[in-house]
Amino acid sequence: MSSGSSGGSGSGSGSRSLILAAMIFAVAMTFIDQTIVSIAASTIQHDLGLSSSGIQWAINAYLLTLAALFAFGGRLGDILGHRLMVVIGVIIFAAASALCGATPAGSGAEAWLITFRAVQGAGGALMFPAAIAIVVQTFDLRSRGRALALFFGIAGGLTAIGPIAGGYLIEWTWRAIFWINIPVALIALILIALSKPPNERHPAPIDYRGLALIVGGVGLSVFGFQQSALWGWGNAAIWASIVVGVALLVVFVAVERRTQSPLINVRIFENRTFSVQNIVLGVASMAFIPVFFFASTYGQIALGQKATTSSLAILYFFIGFVVFAQIGGRMLDRAGAKRPVVIGCALAAIGFALWAGKVTDLNGGSQTIYIIIAGAGMGLMLGQSNTDAINRAARYSYGEATGITQTVRNYGASLGFAILGTVLINRFRSEITSSLTSRGMPGPAAAAEASKLAQLQGGGSGSTATIPPFIRADFASAIEVVLYGMAIIMGIAALVALRGLRGGVQQDPQAAAADGRQDRATDAV
Repeated sequence: MSSGSSGGSGSGSGSRSLILAAMIFAVAMTFIDQTIVSIAASTIQHDLGLSSSGIQWAINAYLLTLAALFAFGGRLGDILGHRLMVVIGVIIFAAASALCGATPAGSGAEAWLITFRAVQGAGGALMFPAAIAIVVQTFDLRSRGRALALFFGIAGGLTAIGPIAGGYLIEWTWRAIFWINIPVALIALILIALSKPPNERHPAPIDYRGLALIVGGVGLSVFGFQQSALWGWGNAAIWASIVVGVALLVVFVAVERRTQSPLINVRIFENRTFSVQNIVLGVASMAFIPVFFFASTYGQIALGQKATTSSLAILYFFIGFVVFAQIGGRMLDRAGAKRPVVIGCALAAIGFALWAGKVTDLNGGSQTIYIIIAGAGMGLMLGQSNTDAINRAARYSYGEATGITQTVRNYGASLGFAILGTVLINRFRSEITSSLTSRGMPGPAAAAEASKLAQLQGGGSGSTATIPPFIRADFASAIEVVLYGMAIIMGIAALVALRGLRGGVQQDPQAAAADGRQDRATDAV
């Protein structure tokens, strides 16, 4: 079996920047596609004649397969080779994107689009853990913080760019939001061929029993979270999906502890820092991905903006994120992860709270500085938390550790969408009911009308232009509560990091990871 980490020896130092660029281009597509389709949803639905549930699944199918298969993708990269899995993942993702863009009109459109959105997610799950593993192997511990800060800064920023690019692309054709992935994939493949990143592998049998359990567990529970906004929390199928999914995950952990060559070596969670950072990542992701959707929807419904204009809020968030991601990477290399993670979570909480206090003014300009502060806080902590968790995985495997952290992040994002989406709808419904009754509408009729209007969503078709001013104000009040919720979420993440992490720069894990006792010594440095 080959060694656990090349520490940069897998490539010449002159090619390290090229390898980093190749990996950023490879994963760029996965980040863009987390948010870009939401912007074009109404246009796609109208053009293809999709049902409401069909277009919702065109969005969710990607996120669901991505979350369910991340752990498998990480393990497969470790077994078959990280470079090989990045190449395969890029090709699958690009091919599926082309087929999504070529969705035919007619009765088969819905099934076609949902199927190839799911294939996109599978391609992303194969490539992403392997790409991070390559970056970790290429850069030694002392330079890894800055390298991964750049990686997560640009890649995370692309999550914000998705809705902005989507707003402009759909003015040409909604199909372009999928076709844009093809040139990005070609650039990634060319850079991989030129830089020849390491292809380290650890041959081992594949744990298909563990694969079935984790795919079923993550898939069912995330499905329940995703459908809660459509079916409502009173639907028995929602709770059945979540409970059965969580039960399968509990069984998965028990089975993996007794499996000789497990899909995930769950003993990695015995490392305190790895466990704490995954909790921080899961909690922070409840705000990080949902904020892009809620901010864009707020601009369209509350401010009456076009999709291209409403996405400016996301651009401001992205500016703060990218700049402070670099600062956080330097802090990580110089002083360890605790400082940037704690400060970043606290800063994001303050930014979200201040932003919440301004949304009911219905003045986008007065919110800009607070949006930047929230983005800066997320940029300061997110990549550093992720990097610190992966750095603790030397005894196991970087691909496997990345699969875990990304599964946790996607799980957190799905939970955040479910909870905050429910909060939004309930508060919006309550505000509309009050507004309608104050205008003389009888209570039962007001409640019925409010339930209908509470499902209002923004889109690229300009359908929000005639929304009455009182409905805009009511939606802003609902978004205010959501943003305060995000502030609380980030406050919880800050508290977990403050109490759970220990300060100082991590030592080289290869020298301090001979056994569990030495793992704990590494945590205490």
